[in-house]
Amino acid sequence: MKRQILILTAVACLPALAAGQVVEEIIARVNSQIITLSEFQREKDQLRDDVKQQDAANADKLYAEREKDVLRGLIDQQLLLEKGKDLGITGDTDLIKRLDQMRKDMKLDTMEELEKAATAQGISYEDFKQNMRNQLITQKVIGEEVGAHLTVTKDEEQKFYDEHKSELEQPESIKLSEILVAPKAPAADAKSQDAAAKQAADAAALAAAEAKAEGLLKQIRAGASFEDVAKKSSDGPSAAQGGDLGVFKRGMLAKELEDRTFSLKSGEITDVIRTKQGYVILKVTNHQTAGIPPLKEVEPRINDALMYEKLQPALRAYLTKLREDAYIDIKAGYIDSGESPNETKPIETATAKPSDSKKLKKKKKMGFL
Repeated sequence: MKRQILILTAVACLPALAAGQVVEEIIARVNSQIITLSEFQREKDQLRDDVKQQDAANADKLYAEREKDVLRGLIDQQLLLEKGKDLGITGDTDLIKRLDQMRKDMKLDTMEELEKAATAQGISYEDFKQNMRNQLITQKVIGEEVGAHLTVTKDEEQKFYDEHKSELEQPESIKLSEILVAPKAPAADAKSQDAAAKQAADAAALAAAEAKAEGLLKQIRAGASFEDVAKKSSDGPSAAQGGDLGVFKRGMLAKELEDRTFSLKSGEITDVIRTKQGYVILKVTNHQTAGIPPLKEVEPRINDALMYEKLQPALRAYLTKLREDAYIDIKAGYIDSGESPNETKPIETATAKPSDSKKLKKKKKMGFL
């Protein structure tokens, strides 16, 4: 039989404070951790913002459907974080990598600049990092404890493919990368010259850009990496991403560019092309033909879809088991929609413990309250 513990359910303020001075209300306990009313309210506010962004027209309906699971989500997170601690998962290394990638994506030079950018938006940087760390830990726990035990068979993939062919049908499209060489603006003294001189300077700059583009094309055809050349020499905004421009369907590009690129196979590149911005070299990194793709081509997508289908019930079952092995106490008036009938119910007492005060003070210090 599971041992029972004594926990507070009736006291909503710190015992160390003056009588009647309420600091925070505890609405749930998960083993040695607490969930406060302010945490619960913040999650509800975040949910309201999320559903507005997702579907403004039906935001109220979506919110009403999901609001009942807010407390369940907070309890789920505490259970997963505690499991992560048991497994020795800290998330520290992944957090550093994630923050550094965010810094790069925002084109910031230092982590200090990232912190300033966060605080400028009214966000506590420590809270931001802690929330991200919690996400990384819970994702890793789910991956190791649930996802790693799921499998998808070839028969399941074939069945999914046969049943969803109409949904898999797609129009012809290409994924493009570019290297742009823009002509350099005339020198300051050239701008003050007459029209003929300026025209000559512009022509010279254009010719220089064309020559540079032809040189880069020669390097690529000699074996240089298109992506590396783009990062080093492209003047386009996509240079940092190796020139990646994304996916284009027919009709999205200018006619000349469409004719040149849609005639290429995956991996092929164009000659140097004159555009308004200068001279470009385009690479078709992937050419998707119209129609229903073969199973092999969409197998990764099908596998992901099937894994997601299996993950949801498996995760819920795993969290139910964690609940049954934990001590969870919910204040009257609040509902855990993930509650298991096999959970061990704590014995109630009106005596507050010193540890309650320490936990609340710690949360207040970290900005949670």
